[in-house]
Amino acid sequence: MQYSILLPLGPNRPEQVVTFANLVKWTRAERLWQGQGQLLDSHHVASWLAGIGIRIPTGFGVSLMPLRSPYQAALEARSVAIATGQPVVAGFGPGALEFQAAVMGKPYASQIGACREYVQIVRSLVNRDEADVSGAHFSVEAKLFDYHQMPVSVGLGVLREKMAALAGEVADVAITWLGSASYVGDVLMPAIRGAKRELADPVKVTAIVPVALSGPGRDVTALAAASCGMHIQAPHYQDALRKAGIVVAGDGGPEDARKLVDGGVFLYGTPAEIHERLAEYRALGVDEVVLNTSGVTNALGPRAAAQDLLDILNAAS
Repeated sequence: MQYSILLPLGPNRPEQVVTFANLVKWTRAERLWQGQGQLLDSHHVASWLAGIGIRIPTGFGVSLMPLRSPYQAALEARSVAIATGQPVVAGFGPGALEFQAAVMGKPYASQIGACREYVQIVRSLVNRDEADVSGAHFSVEAKLFDYHQMPVSVGLGVLREKMAALAGEVADVAITWLGSASYVGDVLMPAIRGAKRELADPVKVTAIVPVALSGPGRDVTALAAASCGMHIQAPHYQDALRKAGIVVAGDGGPEDARKLVDGGVFLYGTPAEIHERLAEYRALGVDEVVLNTSGVTNALGPRAAAQDLLDILNAAS
């Protein structure tokens, strides 16, 4: 199983990313993942890093579909692969219904249908094939300018069973978020592996896992809330947690954060204890675990988050 890191902050200056990008160069971390940029676009950050000589494998988990057409999404992902000279995992997700309505005027009529068409179009384009899709959500008949680049894998963000099954059908990578090892093993993996696969290569599974090291003056509840508190206020995250047996109020209270810790969603402990819990994902067949220390950044600052990542990666067997 590979280890990677999630950029644990939303940068307002690209220089803020350098420390975490260098961790990928200096440690056994496989790639630097970024979520959807709110101030600086994630693709621009990756290209900026390449421009100053930090050319590392990149993952986007996930870019929100309403913000770009599938053609533009493919172009941007391939652009990063060309600029960095390194493989890219381009993960996508539809976002919340309220976000879709705010950006597009109304939500997708079918979440699964829109994701299926989007992923199929992007995969065709980054594989230098012609995309010929006339669907209910997207219609594209086009091809990118033919040029050799490092591989671009197309991923799909997975919270619940139906999206997991779709990833098993059409995506290169299924990217889980806020999924405890038990939920991934009991619900998501059977859906992913049981899907009727349309592609020759098996789907890979990447689990983005929020973590923090224990230590003097650290409050696990505060760290869990700082990491996941905003996400679990959204109905689709609450529903996914409910399917995992974790019922949250979504009011930002400490009880919700404690439930994430007790339910194995947020991992806290020494480096050895963290790896003991991560080994559960390995046993399930997860291909890559992405260490998410955003809670440490939000509560204690980016330097503390970087140190946690370094200590956890150095302790990996």
